[in-house]
Amino acid sequence: MKNDVKDLVKILIGVAWLDGKIQPEERTYLQRIAIEKGVAKDPEIQPILHELRAVRSEECYQWIQDYLGEHPTSEECHHLIEAISEIIYTDGMIDSEEAKLLTRLQILESEPVPTLQTKVVSALRKLYQHGLQKIEKL
Repeated sequence: MKNDVKDLVKILIGVAWLDGKIQPEERTYLQRIAIEKGVAKDPEIQPILHELRAVRSEECYQWIQDYLGEHPTSEECHHLIEAISEIIYTDGMIDSEEAKLLTRLQILESEPVPTLQTKVVSALRKLYQHGLQKIEKL
């Protein structure tokens, strides 16, 4: 697993783009994280962070799959779940595109995957279901 900071920041930006645009709260959060992690000026991060290029949901899904790799550790999985949770709840809403990410992760789960990756998918499913329930109550 190539588990570096830049890959994680790319995933977070990708998750923020899932609804088609980065919300103001997400933008502020992502810019702060990119600066804190030292990747704000990275040529691969800049265009997607500053909304010069959109991130397609397929790209985001691939980044997550690449990040997890074939045999992720429990700690790496937990870190990814926490990071994705923070960006999803930053704007207080879960968009239908973010729910589509869950669907893609469920497809991933139906394929032969390592146990820890299955746990990540299950945790992300619970996260989205919880968020969708909150939206339905509004």
